[in-house]
Amino acid sequence: MSRRAALGGFAALTAGVLARPAFAAAPLSVVATTGMIADAAREVGGDAVTVKALMGPGVDPHSYRQTRSDIVAMTRADAVLWHGLYLEAQMEEFFHTLARQRQVFAVAEALPKEQLLAHADYENRYDPHVWMAPELFTGVVTEIGRVLGEVRPEMADVFAANAQAYAARLGELDVYARHTLEQVPPEQRVLLTAHDAFGYFGRAYGFEVIGIQGISTESEAGLHRVSALVDTIVTRGLSAVFVESSVSDRNMRALVEGAAARGHDVRVGGELFSDAMGQDGTYEGTYIGMIDHNVTTIARALGADVPAGGMSGQLNQGA
Repeated sequence: MSRRAALGGFAALTAGVLARPAFAAAPLSVVATTGMIADAAREVGGDAVTVKALMGPGVDPHSYRQTRSDIVAMTRADAVLWHGLYLEAQMEEFFHTLARQRQVFAVAEALPKEQLLAHADYENRYDPHVWMAPELFTGVVTEIGRVLGEVRPEMADVFAANAQAYAARLGELDVYARHTLEQVPPEQRVLLTAHDAFGYFGRAYGFEVIGIQGISTESEAGLHRVSALVDTIVTRGLSAVFVESSVSDRNMRALVEGAAARGHDVRVGGELFSDAMGQDGTYEGTYIGMIDHNVTTIARALGADVPAGGMSGQLNQGA
């Protein structure tokens, strides 16, 4: 074969590779910080993405720091999705540096500020726990669809359609939550948990929310705070408090013991998923399952007569 013929054959082969249709392209490699963002990215991206979550079940994003393997994964990814709003406080500087070289998106920062809850303890900061209200989290899902389309423009319409379809499912979840939580007696609509992660939940569903710690688990709960909350439990006759899967239950146990010492029986109503989802491979390990679990657990513990299986009977199947 002549050199010209060989070069011509190589050029033709190369042209064939470069001209591959979009559907044959390798999946988009995405790294997400939290399980909630990762799950939404899988729903929006479908078969066109592969998604790795840095923080698994039981991991607290407020104090999480990137590991060596995390850094490798993020520098090799086509897109990195982090939450923002100071949730991953220990990683912010790293993300700003990485954004100079890679496609990095703080997806919750796209939400309009008027939809966010400010906090007196953190000037110019907002409560980051927006996933606690499915209707609000829909805006994050839309943003995920937009940024994935920005990274892979030929798939933008598909990602946008997938985001819209997933948002419709979140709408059904919100309807279930409203109907279920309306069955809790009004005087029992007080949600007392380990840290102040349920503000958006309370605003959406008409609950008073009390956290022992602030919106970050980095804050500390002193003895005075615990004593004041025991007073609240006793004087208001609260029947249940809740632990969280990603926060130590030490303070909550102190509340139960403190109330018992004063002759009031308050129990732990269940474990809620606050900053992380359930175990991988379970229904509770999805965003919809996480919220379904929380809503159903809270409602049942506070006096509502609702099925233990939740919205679609899938809860507790992995137990």
